[in-house]
Amino acid sequence: MKRGIKTLAITLALIWGGALAHAAPKAGEVTPAPQPKVVASPSAGKTTDSVQSLSGENIKVSINSASAEELARAMNGVGLKKAQAIVSYREEYGPFNSLDDLRQVPGLGGSLVERNLAVLTL
Repeated sequence: MKRGIKTLAITLALIWGGALAHAAPKAGEVTPAPQPKVVASPSAGKTTDSVQSLSGENIKVSINSASAEELARAMNGVGLKKAQAIVSYREEYGPFNSLDDLRQVPGLGGSLVERNLAVLTL
């Protein structure tokens, strides 16, 4: 029993020591630059984030003229597949008359449309 505990203690010490050795850079090693942290904004509880230009103004994306890639990039919860569905719907039925018309697009629900109203325009 003592031998098993001693073996376990040695194994853990080796593992722990190895982890520490990997955590601290050795002399002469180049360490990678730290990655930027994502910090929650005061409106983190809200799900509508707008895209901002370098000057700080909100940029809105037109659902009647934006490409699928532009829509996917700007809309929260919308990937390329749903964005392509928006473009396909627009091509088949013509331009949207209101932002609420997005609810007619298969795969887009009311909450998804509501979440993205701040970044969309006709």
